[in-house]
Amino acid sequence: MSGYETLTIGRDAPGLAELTLNRPEKHNAMNALMIAELADAAAKLASDDTVRVVVLAASGPTFCAGGDLQWMRDQAGKDRNGKVEGATELAMMLKALDDLPKPLVGKVQGNAFGGGIGLMSVCDIVVAARSAEFALTETRLGLIPATIGPYVVRRIGEGHARHLFLNARRFDAETAREIGLVSVSCSADDLDAAVREEVRAFLECAPGAVASAKSLAKSLARQAIKDPVAYSIALLADRWETAEGRAGIEAFLSRQPMPWATKNGKP
Repeated sequence: MSGYETLTIGRDAPGLAELTLNRPEKHNAMNALMIAELADAAAKLASDDTVRVVVLAASGPTFCAGGDLQWMRDQAGKDRNGKVEGATELAMMLKALDDLPKPLVGKVQGNAFGGGIGLMSVCDIVVAARSAEFALTETRLGLIPATIGPYVVRRIGEGHARHLFLNARRFDAETAREIGLVSVSCSADDLDAAVREEVRAFLECAPGAVASAKSLAKSLARQAIKDPVAYSIALLADRWETAEGRAGIEAFLSRQPMPWATKNGKP
């Protein structure tokens, strides 16, 4: 899984893939190529059964500055259909990451603006350095955070979204944690260890069950089902009937290690 110009994918530990934004000279701002490569990488990681957890990281001091200025200039110069096409590509990339059937852990070592917050919002867990700062800067440019909006609003709620969408003000990592954008904040020196701890916890869980639990949370929160009670009953019964469910119960009752857990819980 290689050949990308704006990304790298590392496989340093069993079950773990690190997807890294790699345009540090541009503060990892997203252009058309990065958007396309992120969508392609998400599809490949989703179908790779050897990958159990994906870490979304970035090279350089900035996590993601949002949309690349040249990309936005190019979008502005297109006709209506061209603008819609570009927005659709961005939206489908975010959806591909959001739909990833395995945990996506954001490793945010530096500032994130605009679309960078969109990337954070499609992660299941975000670990951020306390020194990082954030802003939804679109209104300063006469734009709105539309394509990332569904994910950001789901992540932080309407009240916080109204505040931050409208005024484009910067906020710190502690505020980001309080509103739910960031799950864990720590010192920059502790960032790697904090991410490893999140990865370790996922690797202790059955991968099929993790995927189903993620789907359940999304379905319940987004009201994609008519009867959540009946849906949850059927889903639990389905899980009990899976090979993972039977193996997990048997291992628990016999006090044996779970067959999917990594040795000593380390990735």
